[in-house]
Amino acid sequence: MEQLIAATVVIGDRSYRIKCAPGDEEVVRKTVKTINDKVIEFKTQFAGKDMQDYIAMVLLWFATDEINRRKTGIEEENFSGDLDSLERLLDNHLKTM
Repeated sequence: MEQLIAATVVIGDRSYRIKCAPGDEEVVRKTVKTINDKVIEFKTQFAGKDMQDYIAMVLLWFATDEINRRKTGIEEENFSGDLDSLERLLDNHLKTM
């Protein structure tokens, strides 16, 4: 089992001490950067809110994006399966000719 490493990340003006697998540290840091970039983006679009509002907006954005990705992945998977079925039908048809 892989040892976890300690890391400190800053999200929206607050520091958090977390533990993650060494192989995940880069992904965690990139995710934190994306979160902070989105917080800044929402701050410019929606002035006058507090940090908790911005974090909630980012959370909603992430969750919606993930659901859309899953939906797209399912649609692509179904489309790929349909193409495979068509290809098999064509192959079978060509063999019988």
